[in-house]
Amino acid sequence: MKNTLKYSLLACLSAGSLMMGSCMKDDPNPAKGTPVEEASLYVIRNLYKNTDISLTKSMTSGAGITAGVVVSNAASKNLPDGIIALENVWRGQTRGLYIQVADAHKYQFGDSLRIVFEGSRLTLQDGNLILTGLDESKINVAAQGIQKKHRAISIGNLKANYTQYEATLIKVTADVEPEPAIGTTFAGEKILMDGEQNKLILSTASSSPFAGGSIAPSASFQGLSFRKGEQLELRMQTAQDMVNPSGKLYRGWPETFEEPYQVKTSYNMTATNNLVDLTTGTWYLLQSIQGNTAGRDRIVSGTQAIRFQQNLSSPAYLQMNFDMAKGASKVSFWYGAYYTDRSSTFVLESSIDQGATWIQVGEPITDAPTTTQSSMAKEATFVMNITVPVRFRIKKLGLGTSTDKISNGRLGIDDFAIYQSY
Repeated sequence: MKNTLKYSLLACLSAGSLMMGSCMKDDPNPAKGTPVEEASLYVIRNLYKNTDISLTKSMTSGAGITAGVVVSNAASKNLPDGIIALENVWRGQTRGLYIQVADAHKYQFGDSLRIVFEGSRLTLQDGNLILTGLDESKINVAAQGIQKKHRAISIGNLKANYTQYEATLIKVTADVEPEPAIGTTFAGEKILMDGEQNKLILSTASSSPFAGGSIAPSASFQGLSFRKGEQLELRMQTAQDMVNPSGKLYRGWPETFEEPYQVKTSYNMTATNNLVDLTTGTWYLLQSIQGNTAGRDRIVSGTQAIRFQQNLSSPAYLQMNFDMAKGASKVSFWYGAYYTDRSSTFVLESSIDQGATWIQVGEPITDAPTTTQSSMAKEATFVMNITVPVRFRIKKLGLGTSTDKISNGRLGIDDFAIYQSY
């Protein structure tokens, strides 16, 4: 192989510099060292144009192999027989694909597979894009035990961009509707609903080992995105895929900072004492505004989000000036750096004495991603057991001007949610 590469390179050099463009090929994923004979799942999925198709190398510029990590767990018995889910990342784009095999138990969660796909077919089965007709002697397990994480996503985003998340590991935070009685099990179909009334079906086969487990009124539910006809579903794979169980989301939440529109447009509005009447109550926004710059502000829902000022030497606040009467079992919100700003450091604090004193909840957050690192904001979740009236605030620390050792950029926050005690 080395000699072949050497002779090819010499041939290009001898042909002169004008020929170099035809001799050299772009590596489709140089950061990962992906060879040119490999087509990503992103590329494979894009070959499907609303009709079944047989795959050939000519469709992928000579590439005949695709690869990815198995993210399905056959032991869960919560996917159709003979179906595995494969996920990979190419040029920062995560994509998944369902693969039909003779025995799904042969492939374990975390197995890295290389698949010769020529001669197989892409087909739509009950709404799911599936690669069928593979010669399984040409499926190679290249590595095992690869770690994969679930991506937090809103139900609304999942519905709007389903093909980006099909057959990938996702996590949604939602209530179970109607509220389940104590001891209600996972088995069957349960409606998951977020604060914006977006719905998703949590589907659990009765034969699944965890089907008899008890479901909480609200949680972050993680698993695989799946379709059953027009019905969009989430398929958990273990009982541990119900993360951070809690009481139900308070009615009227999350606070999306949408209404009234663009009332707080200055970081420090002394005339109003930085108080803003939002749909959930009165909030104190010190050195923070309602931002609406698409692609820069971290807007998860609607058309605006909260934006904190940068480079301050004193704290900035997004603070409730009212209490939640039934305590709290969980708080969640979405966050990210504004545009390409540096990250920052901020904390969640609670008060059970009407704001006289504040106590930090959990650990400081320092990993707000830029829009170039991720177009999606990150979700923060804090679990607690507060049974008395409580209020919360986000405090962005005043670390001063950003330097090579200090990061203190603008910060975006959206969809602040509070869950009743549980």
